[in-house]
Amino acid sequence: MITVHFIAHGDPDSPESAHLTCKTGQSLMQAALSGGVDGIAADCGGSLTCATCHVFVREPWAGQLPPASGDERGMLEFAAEAPRPNSRLSCQIRLTDALDGLTVDLPASQY
Repeated sequence: MITVHFIAHGDPDSPESAHLTCKTGQSLMQAALSGGVDGIAADCGGSLTCATCHVFVREPWAGQLPPASGDERGMLEFAAEAPRPNSRLSCQIRLTDALDGLTVDLPASQY
C-alpha cells in the first residue's frame, strides 16, 4: 500500500483535497474513483478516450513516470484546462511502490 495525495486548488487542507492509502498495481484514476476523489470524473472509465481524469503531477514523481504515449498527449489537448508540461491522464499512471507519496494537483474543472 502507498499514500497518494490529490490536491484541490493548490491547498492540501482544502476539503476537496484527498490523501489516500492505495493498492499498487491499479491506476491512479482507479484509486481516485475508489477513494471518492472529487475532481476526477473519468467518463471513459480509463479507456483513453476522454480527458476527464487530467492531473498535474508534482516533482519528483513527474520525473519518475514513464513518458506519456502519443495517444495520451493527443487526448490531453482536449482537456478542459490547458495542459502543462506535467499534465497526465490519471488512467495512464500505474501505481507502484516507488510512487509512495505521489502528489498531484487537480485542475479547476474536468469539463
